[in-house]
Amino acid sequence: MNATPRWLDPEEKAAWDSFIRMQETLIGRLSRLVQADSKMSASDYLVLAKLTETDGGRMRILKLARLLEWEKSRMSHQTTRMTKRGLVAREECPEDARGAFIVATPAGYRAIEEAAPLHVEHVRRLFIDALTPDQLSTFARLSQRVSDHMEEQPESL
Repeated sequence: MNATPRWLDPEEKAAWDSFIRMQETLIGRLSRLVQADSKMSASDYLVLAKLTETDGGRMRILKLARLLEWEKSRMSHQTTRMTKRGLVAREECPEDARGAFIVATPAGYRAIEEAAPLHVEHVRRLFIDALTPDQLSTFARLSQRVSDHMEEQPESL
């Protein structure tokens, strides 16, 4: 690790601050809208969206945690709450006694099917409509570039 921090110059700091403000504002607003529209938390929505995008609506709990960038304990607590409300079920993994699948239930499918049209309209109104098609394409490429770069970096120094 460098002895001297590589402080951000004014342009770098402005880019970082703008990104953080946009991301926090957008996620906060979308989370509140999902809650108001569907009575689901943003976390409920994310879990159900990922599950229902897969064939059979099921996924290993650790794979789902990795996809969402969540700690195992957070994933466990979230799925326990969702199981109590009937949105997901837990299935033991026959090949691995320690592993388990999380499966979207019929109620979970209904919940995401009701919430998704409103959610996508909010995403369109708050994010997509703010950009031209060229800007959106550039944003997607830049976002992917940062994601790819992070994959190349160690988790910690």
